Amino acid sequence: MSNTEQTLSIIKPDAVERNLDNEIKEMFKNKGFSIVKEKKIQIEKPEAEKFYKVHETKPFYNDLCAYLSSSPIVVMVLEKENAVLANRELMGATNPLEAEEGTISAPSATSTSAGASRASSGPNRTGGQGL
Repeated sequence: MSNTEQTLSIIKPDAVERNLDNEIKEMFKNKGFSIVKEKKIQIEKPEAEKFYKVHETKPFYNDLCAYLSSSPIVVMVLEKENAVLANRELMGATNPLEAEEGTISAPSATSTSAGASRASSGPNRTGGQGL
């Protein structure tokens, strides 16, 4: 039985501003992901607050919401077997200094708060980002 999943992945503002979005999409494709849908969008801070509501009690919440809404992002629906886990593995550690070679975080992130990408925590969750 196949465990094909769809999951949300976001290329965050810093990576988009540095024109790394195509390089990051190629990394997904090279790891066997299909990009089912993708869209470059600009969200407002209230949308980011709703999206990250699960983190609203954490000290980084306000900065995270401000960052995600600071400039365009690329939202994608990715598909492959075990897509959620595979996406999180490809993203790498949140701290770019701890990210393993070959992950998106290793060459792309400039800080923990300005990570290059974000992944859904579960299958078939597209986060309502207009996809």
